[in-house]
Amino acid sequence: MPNQLLQNIEAELAAINFPNSPKGLYEPIRYVLEGRGKRLRPTLLLMTYGLYCPENIKQALPAAVGIEMYHNHTLLHDDLMDRSDMRHGRPTVHRQWNDNTAILSGDTMLIMAFEHIMACQTGRREEALRLFARSAREICEGQQYDINFESRTDVTIDEYLEMIRLKTSVLLACAAKTGALLANAPEDDAEALYTFAEKIGLAFQLQDDYLDVYGDPTVFGKKTGGDILCGKKTYLLINALNLADNSTREQLLSLLGTHDMPASDKIKAVTDIYNNLGINHLTREAIENFYYQAHSALKRIKLCSNTIEPLWKYAETLLDRKK
Repeated sequence: MPNQLLQNIEAELAAINFPNSPKGLYEPIRYVLEGRGKRLRPTLLLMTYGLYCPENIKQALPAAVGIEMYHNHTLLHDDLMDRSDMRHGRPTVHRQWNDNTAILSGDTMLIMAFEHIMACQTGRREEALRLFARSAREICEGQQYDINFESRTDVTIDEYLEMIRLKTSVLLACAAKTGALLANAPEDDAEALYTFAEKIGLAFQLQDDYLDVYGDPTVFGKKTGGDILCGKKTYLLINALNLADNSTREQLLSLLGTHDMPASDKIKAVTDIYNNLGINHLTREAIENFYYQAHSALKRIKLCSNTIEPLWKYAETLLDRKK
């Protein structure tokens, strides 16, 4: 089922009728959408919609496109803020064009996201729009927290989890609940689906943190250790700083602050500290715990298990991913 939905999503994205001009505004948007991301959020929206209206899933496609448009808007601006050069194996918009283009085209994608969701003519659309607006604001809050954390060494696990909930999880949760709202699902089911996807999002981000250190580079698709080299606050680093004794904590902070050490040596030294503190096992346990919470939320839905099973199978593929 997800593969068929993905084909529908790609076809709908390719069919977007962009204005011919100004070319400098819309060409970068086409470029971004051609990047062939995972399309997790629109797939999730269509799957939850299909739980209640399996016979006319295509009616929810405008909203799915809107969610994907918004997600790519955030990536475009994130790449600019992080000064990232590559995304999905291609130059980022600010590198391919310039900073101003990245800002303006990104802003246009935000507006177009709302337009696509507004074009959806099914279910509780107004409620879905309010949820989307709230989620977009929360994602900005999460981004600001992430920026604030860059200059802090006392970030707590609770603060970090709230940041990634806002920055990553709420859009997955919004997608899942939006599908339910557009299908006129019972309110309790819609809330359970929101919680389900929120927990999946937390696990997904922790998996990203984990793979950046312990992933296989040939499978992960990029070199590991990038978060260590830039001193990014991750679930692994925050736990290490909180669990280490004073001597180990000073050693860890010294390693993160040094710039005259070969990258491979720096990555190995920090990873060795993680291993000695059991951070790898701690992170895997946290990932599993969030998936357990997600599964528990899914079980609250008032549908037969056979109907819900494909959605959980899709979630399991995210847990089992290596990249």
